[in-house]
Amino acid sequence: MDSHEQVAAELKMAEAARASGNEGRARVCARRAAGVAARDYFARHGVRARTASAYAVLKTLAETSGLAPDLRQAAVHLTLPVTETFELPIDVDLITEARRLCTELASL
Repeated sequence: MDSHEQVAAELKMAEAARASGNEGRARVCARRAAGVAARDYFARHGVRARTASAYAVLKTLAETSGLAPDLRQAAVHLTLPVTETFELPIDVDLITEARRLCTELASL
């Protein structure tokens, strides 16, 4: 499965998880989709990811100079820790953020 197929599969699983009421699972799938896109972006730009962790790759992406601020912010949102009640500390749709990040990174 290539990276585009992996991204599509993860986003589909994220939507299904949300539809079934499992927002935690939806966040994980959205983060994994974005992680695949970020690794692919880095590979196309000659940067080897040091880890398979979507979280770590997104943290690196958030710190990448030269990347549009809104894309770096999306990476930050996708790595936000949840609160003690398993909620995000801000109102953000991580599936939408992941979808936008994946689309934009694929064009860079």
